[in-house]
Amino acid sequence: MKTEVSLTINGKRRKVVVEPRQSLADLLREEMRLTATHLGCEHGVCGACTILLNGEPARACITLAIAIDGSEVRTLEGLQGDPLMGVLKDAFHDKHGLQCGFCTPGMLISSHDLITRHQKLSEQDIRTGMSGNLCRCTGYQGIVRSIKAAADAWAERSPADTGKQQ
Repeated sequence: MKTEVSLTINGKRRKVVVEPRQSLADLLREEMRLTATHLGCEHGVCGACTILLNGEPARACITLAIAIDGSEVRTLEGLQGDPLMGVLKDAFHDKHGLQCGFCTPGMLISSHDLITRHQKLSEQDIRTGMSGNLCRCTGYQGIVRSIKAAADAWAERSPADTGKQQ
């Protein structure tokens, strides 16, 4: 039996009809065509499907679409134009934080959240904070360098540039 749910996806209010066992990842990819949400393990382990659900990182592959009626979902596509995401994308490019790119959307969402929540990040803070996102290609060195560079650059910006209040 299909059920109608109402969600805000990337700032747009949507009403969608979902199957009881349809994952949020499948809804985003197949019906909304928001394909930056990648499916890797489909068990909530790899982090490739990480999105922001009500402002918190969540695994879209193990989140049932029917269970998040009234929620706000933000995917990587919904962070276009976000100043911090721009800094992160530049750092991932400059510091070689990606190789095949499959894990990158989840890495970007998770690192955006990590930098948003913490003023200063050490390499160990980054490794711990990103431990739920797996990469099969890079050995993590470039990813950690990228996030560290982005975090440092973000911390140097004025509060007006970052949207933070003093």
